[in-house]
Amino acid sequence: MADDLNTQSPAVKQVPAANAWLWIVNGISLFRANPVMWVILLLIYLAIMIPISMVPILGSVVSTLLAPVFAAGMMWGCQALTRNQDLEINHLFQGFKQNTSQLVAVGGFYMMSLLVIAVLVVLMLDRGAVELIAQGKDLSPEQASTVILPLFIAMFLLMPVLMGYWFAPVLAGLNQLKAVDAMKLSFVACLKNMLPFLLYGLMFMAVLMAAMWLVVSVHVVFSVVFVAIIPVMMASLYTSYADIFSIDNTSQASSPEQAI
Repeated sequence: MADDLNTQSPAVKQVPAANAWLWIVNGISLFRANPVMWVILLLIYLAIMIPISMVPILGSVVSTLLAPVFAAGMMWGCQALTRNQDLEINHLFQGFKQNTSQLVAVGGFYMMSLLVIAVLVVLMLDRGAVELIAQGKDLSPEQASTVILPLFIAMFLLMPVLMGYWFAPVLAGLNQLKAVDAMKLSFVACLKNMLPFLLYGLMFMAVLMAAMWLVVSVHVVFSVVFVAIIPVMMASLYTSYADIFSIDNTSQASSPEQAI
């Protein structure tokens, strides 16, 4: 299932901004290849992660460490689909069999980065404002103004962290890279393709807003929308990886709308 591994760092290429749309289209194609199994995988993932995350303090740590392991498993599943192979439940747990320590390390680096940013923001905030926020009370206009700058700094620091994390699970999984190397390469890939990723993010925001409109206006059950959006997002992560890192899936369908 996952014995065909590339243990070398793949080359990063710069792709046209319009490819962001192709990532989503190809992600939808991967979801449509086996929507039932995608939903099953998502439900299994949630059944595992939700109870873990509910454990006080320790739960959030464990769930953050395990997230890249499961994400890598889904990437193996995407690779199988592009090769006209079956998507299986075993794919979800493949990250527990190969390069597990490095996948967990990716989650660890990500968690520590977020913690450092959070500490910096708290240190920059006015103490009185922090106490009011912790108590759930409203801030005065003067106190609110002191919060704006730290939040902007947090957003600025968060961007490189997210860029380093985006491709790290698939690179540590499918390419068997070490955590640090995977995150460095992910950052470089995102940096070289800032425009397509910006468009990709805007399009997914539009999709989420449309989904919320359906929930509010048409009374569509949110879970139905949710189970479709999350697998498509995961599948589009793989298609963006295959595009930017020139992954050759020789068995992938060759129709124009599916070609990456």
